[in-house]
Amino acid sequence: MNNKKEKHYLGHRKRLRDRFNEVGPDSLQEYEFVELLLTYVLPQRDVKPIAKKLLEKFGSIKGIFDAPEEEIQSFSYIKEKFITLLKLIKEINAIYRKQKALEEPVTIDNIHNLAQSCIEKFGDKKEEEFHVFYLDSNLQIKKDNSFPGKEFYFSGTIDKTVVYPRKIIEEGIKQKAYGIIIVHNHPNGKSEPSEYDKNLTNVLDIATRSIGMVLFDHLIVTSTGYFSFKKERLL
Repeated sequence: MNNKKEKHYLGHRKRLRDRFNEVGPDSLQEYEFVELLLTYVLPQRDVKPIAKKLLEKFGSIKGIFDAPEEEIQSFSYIKEKFITLLKLIKEINAIYRKQKALEEPVTIDNIHNLAQSCIEKFGDKKEEEFHVFYLDSNLQIKKDNSFPGKEFYFSGTIDKTVVYPRKIIEEGIKQKAYGIIIVHNHPNGKSEPSEYDKNLTNVLDIATRSIGMVLFDHLIVTSTGYFSFKKERLL
């Protein structure tokens, strides 16, 4: 009896994988995606009920990824391996987005590649972060030889980051940059710029122009989207 039960689970898992690979992701329900994830950390259990309970609790796959670790681990059979898997998926996605943004010159049409990378990396953080990307004369983001690459940034509090334009300019001169893109997150989930954001953008625009650099764009990211000063004609 137990062997039949085990074979049933294994057969169901294989059918899910085959459907995903051969028919495509559109053939799966949301809970089935969570099922597939769970199969990699719970090899000997029927994971369908757990997947459905997770979605019932957190509302969506995004809700599961954004949920506090202690809340996810409060579910029966959910262990540290599943938390690690969620973190790994998010980090790999962020690295992929960033490396994609590094492949070609930045334009108004493909700025979303960089924006998506930042959304994945720090769009949902509870404290503000202010990142600076330096561009070469071909408008490509200057690469850091380390992996995965660390951009120049300032960390802040839940509602503000103290930014030092002088340090940004000094680093730009050091890197012999042609221009910069600045990005910061809004923990409140609203991407609209504040007066402080607008004033800081004007200050950095003037400062970069004064030394022959260009402020290409200022992006504000949240967990669900972004605001581009350039696209909105504020820069």
